[in-house]
Amino acid sequence: MMIYVTPDDNLQKILDAAPENAVIRLSGGVWRQKCVIRTNGLTILGQGPEKTRIVYDDYANKEDGEGFRYITFRTYTLAVCADHVTMENLSVINDAGQPEKKGQQIALSVCGDDFTMKNCRLTSTQDTLFLGPLPEDLIERYDGFLPEELRRGGIQRQRFVNCRITGTVDFIFGGGSALFEGCELRSGRDARSKGFVAAPSHSREQAEGFRFQGCSLTREEGVADGSVYLARPWRDYGMARFENCVQGPHIAPEGFDPWAGTRRDKTARFYESPPIPGRVSWVNRQDTQGQR
Repeated sequence: MMIYVTPDDNLQKILDAAPENAVIRLSGGVWRQKCVIRTNGLTILGQGPEKTRIVYDDYANKEDGEGFRYITFRTYTLAVCADHVTMENLSVINDAGQPEKKGQQIALSVCGDDFTMKNCRLTSTQDTLFLGPLPEDLIERYDGFLPEELRRGGIQRQRFVNCRITGTVDFIFGGGSALFEGCELRSGRDARSKGFVAAPSHSREQAEGFRFQGCSLTREEGVADGSVYLARPWRDYGMARFENCVQGPHIAPEGFDPWAGTRRDKTARFYESPPIPGRVSWVNRQDTQGQR
């Protein structure tokens, strides 16, 4: 089934009414709407990331109608809470800005399995892209606060091909088994002195984490040399691999950060190939307990 949508349409209503495996074609234009995909098998096609844009501006320190802060995981512009979803040729944007004051602001949150995104742009500042599942402690902590669809556990696989993802701090984060192929990871300007591309939270039992293959690490004007780290572990056993990636001078010589105030350099699973001289001693570590 093919469904055609223009900015005059309510996108959420169309997403809710679409049957499984439908193809939804978005025209050029801007949808300033906060949306959730709950139907399996949907394919969402835009007219190109410059032309088709889904935009909203929620942020973590914002209060809802009941006086509660949104916290990170309710700030998404678009949340994918279904399996076998594909998105191509569009942009998803959170334009709240000022993360040093407003806190985290997610553009895209994926809480489903077998998700694919091609030729898209994701743009925000802190925490641009969340890849489920949540860490187990947060699944428990937010019981009764976050909807069940955002607290889903289990293996969740995602693939990003030829996408541009822009952010400042921890802008690709979570516990998904995610592959990034030929993507541009663009570090934006931030009032704070350091930036971090990835913040993985994988459990010790997970064998696959974030894998960046043939990606380019770029920056916006004003991002200082040596001010951005490839990754820091959001949880103890966070996993990230950077393979044959091209890096700009904004990437810090040591490459990786252990997360201040923790001992996660003892457990984090970070890998980079080919090896780059000057990196932290715990990158590419072979763990005798099978924590590779």
